[in-house]
Amino acid sequence: MTHGCRRSRAGALVANLVFLALAACSAAPRTIRIGLAGPFSDSTGAPMLRAAQLAAETINRSGGINGRPLELVALDDHGDPDSAVKVALALKQAGVVAVIGHVYSEATLAAAPVYNDPAHPLVAITPSATAPAISDAGPYTFRTCPSDRQQGAALAGFVRERLGLGRGTILYANNEYGRGLRTAFADEFSRIGGQIDETAPYLEDGPAVEAYLQRMARQKTSQFVFLAGSVGEAPAILSAARRLRITAPFIGGDGLEGLEAAGAITNGTYLSAAYLASDTSALNQAFVAAYQRKYPTATLPNQPAAATWDLLLLLREAIADAGTGTARLKTRIQEVGQRRPAFLGVTGEIGFDDHGDVPRQRVLIARIEREQVRLVEGP
Repeated sequence: MTHGCRRSRAGALVANLVFLALAACSAAPRTIRIGLAGPFSDSTGAPMLRAAQLAAETINRSGGINGRPLELVALDDHGDPDSAVKVALALKQAGVVAVIGHVYSEATLAAAPVYNDPAHPLVAITPSATAPAISDAGPYTFRTCPSDRQQGAALAGFVRERLGLGRGTILYANNEYGRGLRTAFADEFSRIGGQIDETAPYLEDGPAVEAYLQRMARQKTSQFVFLAGSVGEAPAILSAARRLRITAPFIGGDGLEGLEAAGAITNGTYLSAAYLASDTSALNQAFVAAYQRKYPTATLPNQPAAATWDLLLLLREAIADAGTGTARLKTRIQEVGQRRPAFLGVTGEIGFDDHGDVPRQRVLIARIEREQVRLVEGP
């Protein structure tokens, strides 16, 4: 959820990264180190770290990987592109064999050249970055979540065919995530006969959308608002719409994950998701139960957490088969869903195409009702 890119503060990381990298290098030589990169100090990244720790413990209790213990090297990138580059370099120094991360699109794209350095490449799999540009970030960059193209197209079909709405307004954050989701939704919505009245950008810090909403309220032609943005600015935009007595539904992507926490003003909002903790599959219920046992006071796992759990289990299989050599491991992962069966995890079916994407990954559509997220469309 995903995720898309959200700006966050950059910490003074260099000293901490060097310390953590050196500490990792002092570990027992037979451990297999896997890197974890994300914004662990915020509410999106913290569950990812918890799920990774739970998965590592589970793997090590069952004998590790071919008898070798798995060791996590987790570094906080604060969701910031510059910090993400430093984290990627530090993880390489730490001797990890693969990286799970980063969470946000801008951070993932910033770090991709480090992982795809032809002289010293490293497999990196993002659990949640959705920007279309990640498809072309390099042969060692993979992702397990549906891209903005997939989510935007699914949302457009849902609005046009399930909700029966034919005209709308698009508000989008002027960043990698917002632009990608906006384009995907608009292209598909137009293709299937819908009409966009206006497409308007805003900045994440203090989104100025009142003028667009006033025009929408006067014209009275838009039947919905597509919000291609993130949970940080969405409550302010919803508040502005309600002040203008706009009752048309808001629809958004996985960047709105967690929006229900903002209260009653979010009720009636639709959003796409690659994962919901309420999924009733046996695999997911077992994961959620184990997560709650270990972290009884934490919120339920989010999409980055669930995808990270899946990725550690997938990497366990791949490393057991191919070893820790970078080229062989990359080839083994690339074969998942092509020459080898897809991996079935709590987030659904993971099978990579030639761009490192997951073309068959599910897209769920949910609605916030009474400050709870309810599935309305999906497997």
